[in-house]
Order: sequence, then C-alpha cells, then structure tokens
Amino acid sequence: MTNTITLHGTPLSGHVHRVKLLLHMLELPYAFVEAGADVRASAAFRALNPLGQIPVLQDGELTVCDSNAILVYLCKRYAPEGNWLPDDAAGAASVQRWLSIAAGELAFGPANARAIALWKAPGDPAGAGAIAQRLLGFMETHLAGRAFLAAEHATIADLACYGYVAHAPEGGVKLDGYPALHAWLQRVEALPGFVPMSDSPLP
Repeated sequence: MTNTITLHGTPLSGHVHRVKLLLHMLELPYAFVEAGADVRASAAFRALNPLGQIPVLQDGELTVCDSNAILVYLCKRYAPEGNWLPDDAAGAASVQRWLSIAAGELAFGPANARAIALWKAPGDPAGAGAIAQRLLGFMETHLAGRAFLAAEHATIADLACYGYVAHAPEGGVKLDGYPALHAWLQRVEALPGFVPMSDSPLP
C-alpha cells in the first residue's frame, strides 16, 4: 500500500498512541512527524489544526484532528468490514460510550494526573487522582467477567482507553488491587500489532 498517511504527534502522548495502535493493527504504513509544543504553536501546524492539539492525521489531501475522530475515520476508511467499530446500533453506542469516557473521565483523571506529575501542567493533582480512582474502580467492576470494554472482542474503545490507564502510575495513580483491569491490559498488549507507548524518562 502506498504510504499516504502522516501522523503528527509526540511519542509520550496517550492520545497519539491510541492512533498508532490502530495504524499498526490495521498494518497501515505511515510517516510520523514530531509535533512538540513549539511546532504546535507554529502557523503551519495551526493551519492543520487551529486548536493546536495532537494528534493530527493527514491521509492524502484529507486532514483529520482529534484522536477518537481519527480512530473512527481509520475504521471506516480502511476496515469497514472489521470488528473495530461495530455497525449495529447497540455495538456502536457501546463503543461511543467508552470514547466519551476516554475524552472525559480518563482525560481529567489518569491523563491529567500524569501531565501534572511529568510536565507540571496546571491542575489539581489530588482532584485528578480522585477522578482516576473512581474511573479505575468503575472499569474494574465493568471488566469483571468481560474480556474487553465494549464487546466480546477488541474495539477502538479498548485502544482509546489503554494508554492512559497503563501509564497511570507515572501520574501517581496506583493500579494495585485491580485484577480485572490488569488482565484487560494484558489482553490488549497481546493483540496482533500491539506497540507499547514509551515510558516517560522524566522523574
């Protein structure tokens, strides 16, 4: 397949990593372009995404912003007959629920706690930690007796939630006492094409 896909992001971003996961699992070749804070502030990048956020995916002449939107696009464009995004109403709604959680509780909890700890992002670490623990408790209960989040098989819901849960300890959020959650992380890591997100080199 001709390489027409370019992914703009940073290696330590969980939002970027979820897109990388799907690209690798769909065996889609792509070019990766580093987009640190200085790049994201540039006029050239703001022409791609006026909000200055990563990831941004370019596929030929099309530009898609927002990690969850990119996941949906890649499924519809390159795996329309696959299981990553169910077509039935209940299945699609179940996936959407977890995409919303990824953009809500996951972002405000584990992701925010990690950003505060690693990069001194503004925010309340105690508040982020409390949101994270509530989310992890909910996920633990939900995953009891389930293999994956939204269906009996892996979907983009699992990819959207994996990175910031797996790396929650980098933000001081402990994963002890969540056996079902740990088993789910291991199942995601066992999927064909899985690539890990780099551990932060920062203390």
